[in-house]
Amino acid sequence: MENPILQLKNKISELTETQRKVADYIIKNPVDVAFLTVDQLAGLVGTSTTTIMRLTFSLGYSGYSEFQKGLQELLRNKADPNTRLAANIKDLNRSDLFIRCAENNVSNIQSAVQMVSGETLQKTLEMIVTAKRIYCTGTRSGLPIAQSLTYGLNRLLGNCDLAHADLFEWAERVHTFDSSDLVIACSFPRYARKVSEFVELAKRNNAQIISFTDSYSSPLAKYSDIILPCNVSSVAFHNSIIAPMFLADYIISALAINYPEKTKQHLDRLDSILKETNYHLT
Repeated sequence: MENPILQLKNKISELTETQRKVADYIIKNPVDVAFLTVDQLAGLVGTSTTTIMRLTFSLGYSGYSEFQKGLQELLRNKADPNTRLAANIKDLNRSDLFIRCAENNVSNIQSAVQMVSGETLQKTLEMIVTAKRIYCTGTRSGLPIAQSLTYGLNRLLGNCDLAHADLFEWAERVHTFDSSDLVIACSFPRYARKVSEFVELAKRNNAQIISFTDSYSSPLAKYSDIILPCNVSSVAFHNSIIAPMFLADYIISALAINYPEKTKQHLDRLDSILKETNYHLT
């Protein structure tokens, strides 16, 4: 479905007078409407639920619930931090904020477990261990996942670079990519343009792509060989990185456990160097 607010704006001249009244309220108060029942909205606007239902039908939705989901998705993906914060704290009891935050992150991890199949995870591991070079990329909320993967993969395999999409000179590097190269991209709403451009060019040069992102409708999806969908909702304004970090941690653990012949020798060499240089205190 298209942006529901744009749909309303484009169609407003075709609506009845009462429908225009509803549309005008929604356009001006999208955060409120995203969490109002159809009865509540009808009461606030001073119209009937039938009018609201007919309005959503005219936009191509199956009803108010589907329209509202589209509006919530818009707020999650497009809204600025203050708008997202306003939506999240609308009915929040601040006395149990710590518990709510924990429950939200547990829910995000559970969602990832349900959405990512064992087959997808196995293909992910195989792509990583067979890649000649690996580039982990991300910005903002995606950057910590890319950094964690780069650190873990280099300890195990030694062939990974961090490609900070805002800083990395990928334009000069990407033309040398081929099917033996792997890009692991991490991008979440509101999706960084540089990450998407990097992935698009890498794919054009036949590199394989694994994407940590929030959904199959992400801008990265059309370039990806594997998508690892992670819910990054938080109780505040930001993207929570707990679920994608959980997946990244699983990948590092699974590589070490399932491919010891590939990783043990590299780990031993690395540990030997650290000991020789007296790197650790103990």
